[in-house]
Amino acid sequence: MNTDKKNNTIKAVFFDIDGTLFSLKSKTIPESTQKAIKKLREQDIKVIVATGRSINDLDHVKAIEFDGFLTFNGGYCMTVDGKVMSKQAIHPEDIQNLINYSEQTNVGFSLMYEDKVQISHAAPKVLELYTNLNLKIPPLYDKNNADIDDVLQVNVFIDPQDEETFMEKVMPNSLSSRWTDLFADVNPGGISKQKGVKNFCDHFNIDISQTMAFGDGGNDISMLKYVKIGVAMGNASENVKQAADYVTDDVDNNGVEKALKYFGLLD
Repeated sequence: MNTDKKNNTIKAVFFDIDGTLFSLKSKTIPESTQKAIKKLREQDIKVIVATGRSINDLDHVKAIEFDGFLTFNGGYCMTVDGKVMSKQAIHPEDIQNLINYSEQTNVGFSLMYEDKVQISHAAPKVLELYTNLNLKIPPLYDKNNADIDDVLQVNVFIDPQDEETFMEKVMPNSLSSRWTDLFADVNPGGISKQKGVKNFCDHFNIDISQTMAFGDGGNDISMLKYVKIGVAMGNASENVKQAADYVTDDVDNNGVEKALKYFGLLD
């Protein structure tokens, strides 16, 4: 860890949700995390969610007041008062390729839009995702009239070892990342949580040297490397820990609070 980071003035903190703010074990936000974030906002530090989830799938963190929403891994950024700062859809050709590939191979996927989610079919892996995240299983997409122009993110249920080949063959205009072996997040090329962080820094007139971020999954790596202080949760995968400046405790063991105290943002 670069110890010179410890005394910098932080003006914005970005938080991943699943496995960072929200425990996938207890299905709750630790009380210590809720109190810590409230104290940050009392110090006029911006608190921004940074997630691969849809803007409409944040009910489980509604106990926290945020200053902005970086969703779809940076593909859809919105202020707390509802202003859409940026929105970018996946290339329609990639979506059509995905549909064709799924019909040939039976690989499952979710199509995620600004106002809805649709799935290819009720495959076991697809059902497992929505069960694990406490989300209602979305309806099936219309094979005869699929909207391929407005998809902001895709979940593709492929194994990690197949991901690179799949992206090159099926969705070459897009970018994949993952926080679970179950599926890959696919976003438009050039979109990442790093890009979303930059959007919010520009909006709030905050320098990147005044930022901090927490995460635990592969889709957090670009963000953790980009901000001044990147914190990996103790439950993070090893590649995420290697990308971070500091590794804190698990989400279930007050990891967020401990890191904020370590860096002097909390007493």
